[in-house]
Formats: sequence, C-alpha cells, structure tokens
Amino acid sequence: MIIVDRALQARAEAANPVKVAMIGAGFMGRGIANQIANSVPGMELVAISNRNIDAAKRAYTEAGIETVKEISGVTDLEDVIRQGGYAVTEDAMLLCRAEGIDAIIEVTGAIEFGAHVVMEAIAHHKHIIMMNAELDGTIGSILKVYADKAGVILSACDGDQPGVEMNLYRFVKSIGLTPLLCGNIKGLQDPYRNPTTQEAFAKRWGQKPHMVTSFADGSKISFEQAIVANATGMKVAQRGMLGYDFKGHVDEMTSMYDVEQLKQLGGIVDYVVGAKPGPGVFVFATHDDPKQQHYLNLYKLGEGPLYSFYTPYHLCHFEVPLSVARAVLFKDAVISPLGGPLVDVVTTAKIDLKAGDTLDGIGYYMTYGQCENSEIVREQNLLPMGLAEGCRLKQDIVKDQVLTYDDVELPQDRLCDKLREEQNTTFANSKTLALAR
Repeated sequence: MIIVDRALQARAEAANPVKVAMIGAGFMGRGIANQIANSVPGMELVAISNRNIDAAKRAYTEAGIETVKEISGVTDLEDVIRQGGYAVTEDAMLLCRAEGIDAIIEVTGAIEFGAHVVMEAIAHHKHIIMMNAELDGTIGSILKVYADKAGVILSACDGDQPGVEMNLYRFVKSIGLTPLLCGNIKGLQDPYRNPTTQEAFAKRWGQKPHMVTSFADGSKISFEQAIVANATGMKVAQRGMLGYDFKGHVDEMTSMYDVEQLKQLGGIVDYVVGAKPGPGVFVFATHDDPKQQHYLNLYKLGEGPLYSFYTPYHLCHFEVPLSVARAVLFKDAVISPLGGPLVDVVTTAKIDLKAGDTLDGIGYYMTYGQCENSEIVREQNLLPMGLAEGCRLKQDIVKDQVLTYDDVELPQDRLCDKLREEQNTTFANSKTLALAR
C-alpha cells in the first residue's frame, strides 16, 4: 500500500502517532517491536504484554527503548500512555481495555488464549491485527461477525504469506483478470516431522521447535491457505491440497492445472514444494478478452489461459506495521473472512494414537493439520486442528487417520469451542455460506 507511508508521515508531522499495543513478545514480536520503534514514523508501540514479563522488557530493550514501566492496572497503563511512555505487563487484558490504544497486534499463536484476547479487544473497540493463522483458520468467521458489529477491523497481516497472497490477489483482480489459484511456495513438506527432528534448526534461528515443526509438517501452511480461501471464496482441489513437487519457476506451472476444474471450484488455494522464487507466493489468473490476452502475451505473460503473477518474498515483521496503518487510517483489512468458512484445517494422526491419550498441540508429536473443504468437514463431523490440543481420545487412531468429534472428549469450558459452535450455527445453511462467495 504505497499511500500508507505518506499517511503515517502526516501523523508523525502532526505529532499524533498511531498508538499500538502488542500481545506476545517471542521471536516475531521482538522483530515487530524493533521495526515500529526504529523504522515506522507516525506509529508508537506503547505497551507490550507477555506471560513472561522479562520477554516483554527484552523486546523493548532490543528496540533501543530502555525506560519502561511495569504496570498492573488499566489506570496505570492509561497514565503511561498519556505521558508518552512505554509499559509492560503480564496481563494482556489490560491492553485490550485501556483508552489511548488504537490497535492490538496479537502475536501469540495460541487458540484459546487468542480467542479471549480478540474478544476482549473487540468489546473495547480496538482494531486487531493477528499474526495467528491458527486462530483465524479455526474461528475467524465468527470473530469477524463480532468485529463487524463493533465497527472494528479484524485482520491478518501483511508480511505473512496469506497477506502477501491477498495483496497480490487484489492487484490481479484490480487489473481485470480472474484469479483462479492462490499459491504458497514451500521448501519442505513432511507431515511426520516433530520438535525433536526440528530442534537444531529451531536453535540456529532462535525459534521454538514446535513452531518450526508446524512449518515443516504442513500444519502452518494449511492454516495459512485456509484463511486465504475464506477471504477469497476459493476451495481446495482435494484434502491436503495438491501440493506438487516442482523445481522450476512457478511461471512454468501454469500448464499443470485443469482450468475448467479451477473454474468449477471457484478457484483453489494450493502450495508447491521446491519451486522458485522461494519462499514467495503466486496467483494464477485468466482473462476472457482476446484483445487483453494479446497484450498479456506482448508483456511476456504468455498465451494463457493461465497467467502467472508472483511475489518472490514475504518479510513478516517488517510489514506488520503497514497492516496496523491500513486498519487504523483506512479501515482496510489486509485479509479477513468473506463470511462463513469454505476451507478448514482438520486433525490428522502423525503416529498411531491410543485410547486415553491426550492430544498435544500444533507442531508437536501426535497430529498434523490438513486443509479440507468446510462442507465435507461438516458432513463428516471432522475435528478442527485448532481445537485438538487437550482432547482425550476415546478410541485408538491409526497413523494418517483424520479425527472426528466422535473420537474425542473435548476439554471443558473452552471459549474456542463455544465460538466454533456459534460459528457452525451462524453459518449453518448453504445459502448463508454461498453469500460468502
């Protein structure tokens, strides 16, 4: 969004910065803090919450901000903001409730806690920018309903691959083409990876092994592509997506897809392993006008019927502040559900599981996630991956079997389960779902 830089500059010149708070101060959160503090005029990160408060302090310190105040109440937080200071706290809900904060950046990656945070922020009329595809891909549609009622923006972010895909999708549509495939380029896909196999890589880059595992085992890309589908009206061609292995450039892949199938499905989301330019994203689109097809050929996009557009990078935390500015200054969501879910992520056994086992979380040892069209998820009563953690198995499950609600006992009194049930009810019939398209 080229207009964002000048809008932020205007806020800086008016001494009226966009005021942001962040929940979560891990690897990505520290990068966001540094970016806002040192590279984004017209925006201030006024507060950080983390369950380990030392991590929140570290994020500020690494950004060059030495003086921060530890607070424990809303009044204290509001005082710090008015005085132009910076606050840290273990209580995330204080950031959601305090006056003087325009937007919340949610960087936890947690489902249940993230649901509480987002609902509290919405209740206090804060815009929310999520780096949490797992939450979005599980209950994003119902969270969007609440956000719309409150008049706030709920959005995933620039920099993460879904946001980059959506920016490209919007561009392609804006010049008159019809996008039929939104794709994500991966370097590795192995559903049986676990925190032990990924420990060395995680240590090298200062990340958590389970987070790295969620990238490697396909769970993360499943959530990412699910939220792209739900924001565009696309589906998946099959459970788990097509996921071709291809070592050439994505431009060379346009002949690998059945255009009529893509049209019949209303477009698909997909991924490819090993293609160039990694780790970017791509959109394949068509144009019905022969005159414009001639021009596209002249401009080196080929003869069609699919034309390839790509972005060769995604810069994660560098771009997140742009998402905040888009929400606060322009009421523009980078990516959010159109309506009811069209693609979900379902729970799949990574190993043989035994009755009585309690399922661990995303990116751990027991399960991985796969994309599936939501109508099939409903028909087969499949268990969303985002709700699997903490579920107790009622029966044995073999490796690679997809779990259903009938296979598990859910933990009691989780907000995420209640919101998922409300989402199912709200978007129960096909007519409502069709409106999302």
